[in-house]
Amino acid sequence: MFVATRDVHGPIDFVLIEFPLEKTGSGATVAALMDLIQRKVVWVYDLIIIKKDADGSTGSVELTEDSTEGLDGFASLASVRSGLLGDEEIAEAASAMEPNTAAALIVYENLWAIPFISAAREAGGDVIASARIPAEDVMAALDMLESDSTV
Repeated sequence: MFVATRDVHGPIDFVLIEFPLEKTGSGATVAALMDLIQRKVVWVYDLIIIKKDADGSTGSVELTEDSTEGLDGFASLASVRSGLLGDEEIAEAASAMEPNTAAALIVYENLWAIPFISAAREAGGDVIASARIPAEDVMAALDMLESDSTV
C-alpha cells in the first residue's frame, strides 16, 4: 500500500452537467456525487449552479435550503468553494449552455490516482502529460471495432 505525500495530487478535472430547468438536477445525481466523496474517490473543490434563461441571460444560483426547489439536494454542497472558479470560468461555462437550462459546474480532484502518482514519483517518474478522452468518443470507437469484428 502506498501512502501519498502532501505534495501529490490526483488529476483535477471539471464537469459541466446541464439539466432542463423543469427537471434541474436529481436526487440520484447528488447521491452519486456524495457517494464518490464519501468513498474518497473524488474531492470536490468547487460546485456552482448556473442558470440560463430563455432570453440567454445567465447567473449563478445561490444554494440555500430555501432555493433548492428543482435542485434536489445540491444545497448540501453550498459551502464547497475553493476560489478556483471565477467570473471568467462561470461565463465560459454559461456560454456552452442551452437556454432554459441549469448546470452544475464541478471542479474535482481524482483522489483514486494519488497512490499511483506517488508510487511513480518515488520511482523517479513524473506526469508530463494528461488528457481526457470524451466517453462518447470511446464508445463510438468501441462500437466501430465491434461492428468490424462481426463482418
